[in-house]
Amino acid sequence: MIRKKVNSIIGTAVILALETAIVATLIINKIFVLGVPFALIIVAIITPTDATAFDSVVQGRKIQQTIQNVLKTESLFNDATGIVLLQAAILWLQTGHLKLVYNFAIFIKMVIGGAFIGMILAFLLVGVRQYFVRSANNVISSQTLIYLLTPFCIYFTAEKLGTSGIIAVVVAGLVHNSEINRSRFSSPRQVHFGIQMVNFTSRILNSFVFVILGINLKRIFTNNFQTILTSYGWLLVGFSIYVILTILRYFYGRLFIGDHKKLTALLFALGGVHGTVTLAMTFSVSSVLTSNQFTFVILVETVAILLSMVIPTIIFRFILPIDGDDRIKDSQLNYLRRGMVEAGIKRVKQMHLEPVVQASVIYDLEDQVQKNNLRRFFKQWQSVTTEKKALTVLQSVDRRRALMYAFDAQREYLYDLANQHMINSDYIYEVYSEILLSEALVLDPKNQML
Repeated sequence: MIRKKVNSIIGTAVILALETAIVATLIINKIFVLGVPFALIIVAIITPTDATAFDSVVQGRKIQQTIQNVLKTESLFNDATGIVLLQAAILWLQTGHLKLVYNFAIFIKMVIGGAFIGMILAFLLVGVRQYFVRSANNVISSQTLIYLLTPFCIYFTAEKLGTSGIIAVVVAGLVHNSEINRSRFSSPRQVHFGIQMVNFTSRILNSFVFVILGINLKRIFTNNFQTILTSYGWLLVGFSIYVILTILRYFYGRLFIGDHKKLTALLFALGGVHGTVTLAMTFSVSSVLTSNQFTFVILVETVAILLSMVIPTIIFRFILPIDGDDRIKDSQLNYLRRGMVEAGIKRVKQMHLEPVVQASVIYDLEDQVQKNNLRRFFKQWQSVTTEKKALTVLQSVDRRRALMYAFDAQREYLYDLANQHMINSDYIYEVYSEILLSEALVLDPKNQML
């Protein structure tokens, strides 16, 4: 997808970013008389967009996949543009000269060099990892550690060589995404654990981003309370920058994005949400600006960040349809789980089992729909802990056999539903995978919990 959309990426992450930065800088300088280098610093900081913040803003609403792809690929690569613009503005402020050729060369070096380094290092690390996966020396814990350290190693190596660490990690991530598609069955435990680890880490970091943003915004308002009350110039500048950038993005959307319709352009314009990258770049200029300048910049960027989040959140509620699939997903999943549990229990009751074994199996199956309350849980937990009702070896075998028969019945139930095409197949696959995971806990010698 990245390869096919390279022209679109260059257009949004480079050309649009540069054009909006130039126009916004000139307008801000003309209206508020801030000085062109200082105005460029302010605009360059707000250039990067944030895909995570966009996902939060649009949550619960349906938006065209085309626009989503454009906005997400833009946010992957426009950080480098913003950083180079910021470096050029700082150099201009310090020396009084704008070195266009020098800064253009730096930009090319950062982007192309970062992409090249990211790709080379990723291929090397993939080769090393795949060699061990296919050898007798493969150790999942070591592989996991290598995988976790990979983005940090690539980032710092690229930065040390004077290129963009962000671009390097993005390109490396693309290489690793295609790696797993062709090696997922070579070490299933390792791949499954890696996927769960990535999902867990992504959720934690995506949430942590907003925690950091919230804490810093609170500190900004607390530390600059007097300035906020005595002057409103920062508010006007922040509001003006957001409006100017949104208008410029709208016209770009009308000319180059999707079907060029007004709604598409509006969604693209409002989708340029800003977040923690902007805030991080704001704090990075504290050492090159005076105290008053830095206070002004940080208040301006705070206004722009908040507006870019609040305004789309409100407007999207009126112009985007509700994501019906997202609304009914939980009820559909609960319906499937209840049905499969009933099918499993029915199969178990048809078997000739000792009462204690049957009760234990039914308890496990009912746990698939959280039907067991705390009282039943503690009763079961006590029986296992004190071994007062410990099953014999034969009873344990019977319980395992009964669970396997129950899982078979549950899969048959889901298979029949899938053939009727009455429920979204993604929901059926999600519940089906839960059955397979439960089965692994019963059968897998390394993960067995029975």
